[in-house]
Amino acid sequence: MYFTDRGIEELVTRRGEEEVTVTWLAERLREFVDLNPEFEIPVERLATWLARLDDEDD
Repeated sequence: MYFTDRGIEELVTRRGEEEVTVTWLAERLREFVDLNPEFEIPVERLATWLARLDDEDD
C-alpha cells in the first residue's frame, strides 16, 4: 500500500456515498493549490490525467 492510499481510503470512508460534479472537484483542487502552492504541479498532472482518461490516443 502506498502512503497516499491512506488518504484515498479516508476519502472513500468519509465521502464515498456522495456524488460530486467535476466543477465542484475543480474548485476544491484550486482551493488546495491556493493553500498549498508547492503542490501545483502534481495537482495539474492529476487534473490533466483525469481530463484525458477517455482519450483514445493515450
